[in-house]
Amino acid sequence: MNLKQLQSVLLMDELGSISRTAVALGTAQSLVSRQLAQLETEWGDQLFVRTGRGLVVSDFGRLVLPEIRLLLAQAERLETLVRESSGVPAGTVHIGILPSMSRRLLPMLFTALQTHAPGVHLHVVEGFSGDLDEQLAAGALDLIVVNRYGISNARDEETLGVVDTYLVGKAASLCGLGQSIEFAALPDFPLILPSRPNGLRTTLDQLARKHQLSLNVAIEVDTLNAMKDVAAAGGAFTILPYLAVQEDVERGLLDAVRIDKPQIKRTIALAFTHQHPLSRAARVVGGYVRELSKVLLE
Repeated sequence: MNLKQLQSVLLMDELGSISRTAVALGTAQSLVSRQLAQLETEWGDQLFVRTGRGLVVSDFGRLVLPEIRLLLAQAERLETLVRESSGVPAGTVHIGILPSMSRRLLPMLFTALQTHAPGVHLHVVEGFSGDLDEQLAAGALDLIVVNRYGISNARDEETLGVVDTYLVGKAASLCGLGQSIEFAALPDFPLILPSRPNGLRTTLDQLARKHQLSLNVAIEVDTLNAMKDVAAAGGAFTILPYLAVQEDVERGLLDAVRIDKPQIKRTIALAFTHQHPLSRAARVVGGYVRELSKVLLE
């Protein structure tokens, strides 16, 4: 047993196929198949059941795969510790970022690291706040950039900035409304919203109940790009921070007006994991996230 074999096993689990795993690894299918057979022989049981559609994890596989993930994560942290003993930040940092922030923050973050900390590599997970919170709590992520509605009072989070929330629609669809629209007018618009549970959806539901309104949710969509695509096609509107649509508005693809009375404030927050010691590389990435977010959110 070696770490490369274990990494291949996790890739097989993800891709569900020996051939696709071989392509991803840039190696021969026969070599991947032989490594799997050697490992199964050594362990005395099958990790996967071969079917006409590919690989399905066996009962034994479901038992050991979590331990494999844990072992590889520990090996990665050991490698990072050894590299950082020289005083130079290095290793992989697992970061979760909101879709509304990633499009502009990630290129700037990558450029900063390439210039000032080339030994640091990023593994990026894009997702909504609830999903990122869960992965941070499980120790799968080192740090996250998330939304909090209202002002975040969490002691273990840093506020990066506070932004307004906008009604977003097809280009020129909102130009007659001026710079803002009252929350009470939202029931007149068919909305594209994420499904529950979701921080934005919860906030909107609470405000609607408070003001005795019923929002017209035309479609539930759980990815940012799909929400914008449906809005750009016309006929329905979504609700997002301006940062998420600024480039689309400037290119004439979308229109956006700020929601008012009440305003829906979003706190963009930075949080670090407590499940394992924070590497120097993760601290470096966190520092650049702070600096770059000030530029984006001012």
